[in-house]
Amino acid sequence: MLTQLRQDHANMARMLHVLQLKQKSLAVGERPNFKLVREVVDYILDYMEEFTVPLERVCSERLQALAPETQELTERLSSDYQALRKRLNRLSGDIDMILMDAVIPMDRFADDLKAYLDAHRTYLRDERELLFPLIRQHFDDRDLELLAQALPEGAAAKLERLQEAYPELYAELRETEEPAA
Repeated sequence: MLTQLRQDHANMARMLHVLQLKQKSLAVGERPNFKLVREVVDYILDYMEEFTVPLERVCSERLQALAPETQELTERLSSDYQALRKRLNRLSGDIDMILMDAVIPMDRFADDLKAYLDAHRTYLRDERELLFPLIRQHFDDRDLELLAQALPEGAAAKLERLQEAYPELYAELRETEEPAA
């Protein structure tokens, strides 16, 4: 299960890298492919809702039951995660407006995108450096199985459907070098 969580982090880092490339082009005054930006944002939102939210809930509840001293950390991570979702939903709304040719200040959008990317990377680092060691320390095989069961049924099939739904994103991911962790 920890291997799967690490793989999920690597995949998310790749998504964030694609967004970062688009943000950098915006910052220098170029207009990126907003349809691709839309696909990345939609993919991340879908992934958060379908996979991360259930895993976070089960992981936090179980970790707090096994090690009550982790409550402050798990609550902070949960709060940080909710803030990430709000930022990303706000960006999603702005992308909708841009795709409808509404006037949105591109410098503000670029700054908002950068702030989101920085916050998401910080969140991933905190999970990797603070949460994963606690899972490794406190969870036994049964706990890891409960965590695996928190994924919706047919998670692999849903991931495959997500991949099919965002073909331009996957073409971009194949062309983009994987970022250093």
